[in-house]
Amino acid sequence: MAARASPRSKMAAGRPRPLAAERGGGAAAPGVAGVLAAGGSRGRGGPARSHAGLRGEGCGGRRNGGRPRERFTIFSGLPAMDRKREQREKARPYGLLKPTALGKIPGRFLLHQEALPSLPVPPLQQTLDRYLQALQPIISEEEWNHTHELVNEFRKPGGVGERLQKGLERRAKKTENWLSDWWLKTAYLEYRLPVVVHSSPGVVLPKQDFLDRQGQLRFAAKLIEGVLDFKTMIDNETLPVEYMGGKPLCMNQYYQILSSCRIPGPKRDSIVNYAKGKKQSRHITVVHNFQFFELDVYNSDGSPLTTDQLFIQLEKIWNTSLQTNKEPIGILTTNHRNSWAKAYNNLLKDKTNKESVRAIEKSIFTVCLDAPMPRVSEDIYKSRVAGQMLHGGGSRWNSGNRWFDKTLQFIIAEDGSCGLVYEHAPSEGPPIVALLDHIVEYTKKPELVRSPMIPLPMPKKLRFNITPEIKTDIEKAKQNLNIMVQDLDVNVMVFHQFGKNFPKSEKISPDAFIQLALQLAYYRMYGHVCATYESASLRMFRLGRTDTIRSTSVDSLKFVQAVDNSDKSDQEKTDLLRRATQAHREYTDMAINGNAIDRHLLGLKLQAIEDLVSMPELFMDTAYAVAMHFNLSTSQVPAKTDCVMCFGPVVPDGYGICYNPMAEHINFAISAFNSCAETNAARMAHYLEKALLDMRMLLQSTPKSKL
Repeated sequence: MAARASPRSKMAAGRPRPLAAERGGGAAAPGVAGVLAAGGSRGRGGPARSHAGLRGEGCGGRRNGGRPRERFTIFSGLPAMDRKREQREKARPYGLLKPTALGKIPGRFLLHQEALPSLPVPPLQQTLDRYLQALQPIISEEEWNHTHELVNEFRKPGGVGERLQKGLERRAKKTENWLSDWWLKTAYLEYRLPVVVHSSPGVVLPKQDFLDRQGQLRFAAKLIEGVLDFKTMIDNETLPVEYMGGKPLCMNQYYQILSSCRIPGPKRDSIVNYAKGKKQSRHITVVHNFQFFELDVYNSDGSPLTTDQLFIQLEKIWNTSLQTNKEPIGILTTNHRNSWAKAYNNLLKDKTNKESVRAIEKSIFTVCLDAPMPRVSEDIYKSRVAGQMLHGGGSRWNSGNRWFDKTLQFIIAEDGSCGLVYEHAPSEGPPIVALLDHIVEYTKKPELVRSPMIPLPMPKKLRFNITPEIKTDIEKAKQNLNIMVQDLDVNVMVFHQFGKNFPKSEKISPDAFIQLALQLAYYRMYGHVCATYESASLRMFRLGRTDTIRSTSVDSLKFVQAVDNSDKSDQEKTDLLRRATQAHREYTDMAINGNAIDRHLLGLKLQAIEDLVSMPELFMDTAYAVAMHFNLSTSQVPAKTDCVMCFGPVVPDGYGICYNPMAEHINFAISAFNSCAETNAARMAHYLEKALLDMRMLLQSTPKSKL
């Protein structure tokens, strides 16, 4: 048993990759930790961002009340398939279709979805045994013995555990997915902390080489055209199906990310989606100098505007929004959800304001044309860009140039820094990264067609009437946001010594290798291990979101305790390293097949609340709170693009760690809170780098042995 650590833990989430059943990384969903923790019912903002099991992985983490947030493992773009596989898949009704298909294939999405299996309810005894196993490295022997007694009470034949399990099994028969609605509500919509930092992930894209307004607007125009190109595949249902381990994945999230928006509510938010129905959205929102515009992106014949046409329209927007003294109305979306819900209702009392807000909510996505960032040295440039993507830098910089409830916001600054921020509730990271990979490739294409210059209407400026009350709400939101911005410590580290090819050459999963390095770094910093969250994708199942890969295991603890022990030989340490990475792989495979423990335990707890029975002692136990306090909230978000996703911690004394393993280097984004004296993102980066190098040295210094 591990000596009991202070209850600092984090949730990490992982996400699937398109092919191999790999683990994914993701931060714990924002609202989940609370829901899971004793007596509480919330967590971080939603599904893990990273999914294990897919070829990519995700990210995310969250703070307060031990709510995890999730990030996902992401697939590197649309899965490329070799010829044999392509021929094999063509035999399936939901086989991979080439993205070049022009005609619509109505009903294909529905057919594909109906062919997917339902998410299983794992066997009760299996989950309880695995729960006890997961607790071993993170609590004391005395605490474990106490929890063992509670588990035995819960699992008695005819007892409360069996009654709740039967309730879950009944729910599974009646619904498409027994977990998805519960998860959306508890992890995201009922989570009350701001979406900024605590729930919404950002993505840092490679710096563009433009240095002026012309370059900025030309790149923005090309990016918009790339998103609309991807949207055509969604609209025509010709989007290639993703696979993991040869099995098709649920594609539902792709149909939720465009034309959608989160709406604040006093106790629970909601999501609106205008992608379906007769009146589909035809416009995007563009924001510049805190001023919002509605820009139609389709011609009257239904064809999308070309890059040339979009550039002209963006220039019109730029030239009519040069004033820099406008009230940053978008900053209201950064506030605590209850405060924002009140301000929202107040804002919508005015007819003009209501029309403007509805135009933003109905838009396909948002483009933020940012002012240049404050100049910084090259070594901290990417870290500063990560902050711009997550929160906009504060009220003095670009935070008012956002509408954080919008699912997708692409950010392009005049100095070439760019990326996006997305609202987590509708989707995990992988679909977002697949979209990004598509856009980045699209922006590299030469423009073949010069479009005829048909005069286009002036983009519509969205007006807001600012009453004294709204002005007060804006000032309060500014103050709260600036405190959050000051508190967030983000460090983007590019690890240049090796990439995913090295662990692969040692027959070790790159994700497992990186996760074990995180365990070693944390142990060296604090002298104990903590609850660690990595998101695993459940997209093998209809409407699947994520479950948790618990990276801290008995095997990982044995390894980290042995590494700096001079009594152990290098061969012993290497064997422990291989065993620990293998254990991580096994947990990942278990999770992506629907057999992890976290969502099942959450379901049992929520079933107890729904049945109005008294909360079982198992969920009121200190050990349960420790297990749900994810000090490490992690996510692997693999992408073809040399980018990195980032998100905040899910607990006050935790880290949010997201990574994108490229062939010969690894991009890491590490976050912590300055208000916690014990955590420091730069220090974690230092220890992580050392752990990765020490693990490589161990493997290189010992012959491969069979476990």
